[in-house]
Amino acid sequence: MQHITWPVIALALMTAACDNGGAVRITTSTTSDSSGVLKVVDALQCPQTQGVLTRKGSARADGSCVYSGPRGSEVILQLVQLDGRSAQNALKPFETRLTADLPEAMAQVEAENARAEADAAKAEADVARVEADAARAEADASRAAAEAASGDSAHVSAPGVRVDAQGDKATVRLPGMRIDADGDRANIRIGGLTIRADDKSSRVDVSSGDDAVKIEATDGAARIRTSAAGESVRSTFLMTADEPSASGWRTVGYEARGPVGGPIVVATVRSKDRDPDRLFDAAKALVTLNVGD
Repeated sequence: MQHITWPVIALALMTAACDNGGAVRITTSTTSDSSGVLKVVDALQCPQTQGVLTRKGSARADGSCVYSGPRGSEVILQLVQLDGRSAQNALKPFETRLTADLPEAMAQVEAENARAEADAAKAEADVARVEADAARAEADASRAAAEAASGDSAHVSAPGVRVDAQGDKATVRLPGMRIDADGDRANIRIGGLTIRADDKSSRVDVSSGDDAVKIEATDGAARIRTSAAGESVRSTFLMTADEPSASGWRTVGYEARGPVGGPIVVATVRSKDRDPDRLFDAAKALVTLNVGD
């Protein structure tokens, strides 16, 4: 099971460029335990209070419960039947409705995605060219020596380590790690984790090989998805922005858990606060109360 403090990650990503000179540190941890299967429930437990949340009235006709939090924030707890659908398909409408509350941030992330895809294709071609140049340099020892002497190119090879550099392009290979850098851009692969960074646009994308973690961050917005494989559904979605939307929201998201065949408990969150950690903690606590951790 994967535990990630995703509000902290998002805020760290958005402030990294101005606070740390463009440096970004991302830490994740993975643990295994025996609580792989979550409870099957047919009705929600909706306490009057949970952390910073207070329930508004009684449960709705559909069984959902609405909670209010600090500064007009809102959490809605719902029980969702899968009816043969995958959890991903069942949760997609929630993501669509939530991101509609942050249209500016959504547009920013999507525009950067389109540009990043074009840049990625170019970067792959550049990497192939660097590798081809390195192969030619190795085959031509005299040329490699001349280039090294001029300071325009460098090639280092040692047990477990290989570095090829030419101009502002470089490829570094270490056991379990590969770094491809081209000017302001860098692709870093560490095991199953891929990090794509663009210093010019202050953009950072992080993804794992099995899509368990996907983070898309620009200078003013971030979109984060996490999921855990196994016999249970454990999914998190978060979108956050530096500037509030026209309706005042700064952060939206959900926490969803339940048996892989359903039903799943979903807590949707909308926050106007700059620091929504306590709100999300309370929402996760409501989900845990119903189906387990």
